[in-house]
Amino acid sequence: MTVVDTLIHARWIIPVEPEAITLEHHSLVIDAGRIIDLLPTDDAKQKYQGISTEHLDNQALLPGLINSHTHAAMTLMRGIADDLQLMDWLTNHIWPLEQKWMSEAFVRDGTELAIAEMIRGGTTCFNDMYFFPDITAKQAIQHGIRASVGLIVIDFPTVWAENSDAYIEKGLALYEQLQHQPLISATFAPHAPYTVSDAPLQKIRVLSDELDRPVHIHVHETLHEVEQAEQQNGKRPLQRLSDLGLVGPSLIAVHATQLTDTEIALLAKAGAHIVHCPESNLKLASGFCQVAKCLAAGINVALGTDGAASNNDLDMFGEMRTAALLGKAVAGDASAIPAMTALRMATINGAKALGLDHEIGSLSVGKAADVIAIDLDHLETLPLYCPVSQIVYAASRQQVTDVWVAGKRLLNRRQLTTVNLEELSVKIRQWQQRLSA
Repeated sequence: MTVVDTLIHARWIIPVEPEAITLEHHSLVIDAGRIIDLLPTDDAKQKYQGISTEHLDNQALLPGLINSHTHAAMTLMRGIADDLQLMDWLTNHIWPLEQKWMSEAFVRDGTELAIAEMIRGGTTCFNDMYFFPDITAKQAIQHGIRASVGLIVIDFPTVWAENSDAYIEKGLALYEQLQHQPLISATFAPHAPYTVSDAPLQKIRVLSDELDRPVHIHVHETLHEVEQAEQQNGKRPLQRLSDLGLVGPSLIAVHATQLTDTEIALLAKAGAHIVHCPESNLKLASGFCQVAKCLAAGINVALGTDGAASNNDLDMFGEMRTAALLGKAVAGDASAIPAMTALRMATINGAKALGLDHEIGSLSVGKAADVIAIDLDHLETLPLYCPVSQIVYAASRQQVTDVWVAGKRLLNRRQLTTVNLEELSVKIRQWQQRLSA
């Protein structure tokens, strides 16, 4: 009998790959942070002995959810300027608050709050874009969650950097520092076409090619953005990015609510990725991403929450449900975006967008053991005919009982193992007093 670190016997395992497979009474075998076997429970009991053995008789095991677009520290501004149009929200509320309060401490505490919320909701990896990405990386490392840290670039000065060259320089220095952190990767993160000029975008394209790093950018978020770009330079933003050589397999286009059929074809041919943020788009009335059309064209579409200041949560279960329902309505087709497609958008599709699908996104032998367990024996998810449908259409994040990242347990029977909630709550209430004043 082989001794392994962790042996998990579960009622169901939904590996995501192969697609549409749900395994009953199977076990996941984890050793040295990786999945080394997935087999029927009766066979696992004969073959393996776990140093830690879990019997999850009512739970489904899934790959950890991947939140492919966040501004983690913005949890400190949750609910502070609700029910406004995007540019009013940004220019008259969010940017002034950031100008006044942005600091290492702001990012440290806001990111810790976001990480706690995400772990409790089954998210094991997040792709971030914000100031002080070094602090975001430190918090992710401290709390054991996987993160793709955005090397933010913007034209105007902030407390993080004085100009686009300085943003890029500081980003490259951080990238070098993070090279040996197994749970941390990086993307270039120019904020948006309307906040980053041609020269830094061209520099980012060269660096992205040289370092084989994704480019994570807001694109076609609103009709106003597109119309303003056409008035200023005669080009739609995506066309400008294409002319600059940025539309390719490295592009992660966030939001994409204003796409023509020609632009969908352009993204598909280029092998670019889209991150769909349905709840943020709905709350800000930004428009609708044509997810069914994009998927049919062959575009990899992932899911993100955006920041909690515009969502107002980091709930990937809610995002899956909204994406599935909204996708049907936009397509005028009840069969568009079925439950398994929504689950793939929250797992393997996010991994592909981040260039991490060799490591995470499915429960496959050899991959990192980023695993979550969700208890389906709740009144709200009974009777149970199809676990995947119940997870997407009926379950809530409060049903996530356990979370592992690279084999390390971050949530144990709903209890966080790396975050002191009492200390965190005190810090967040202090920030609430400052920002509301």
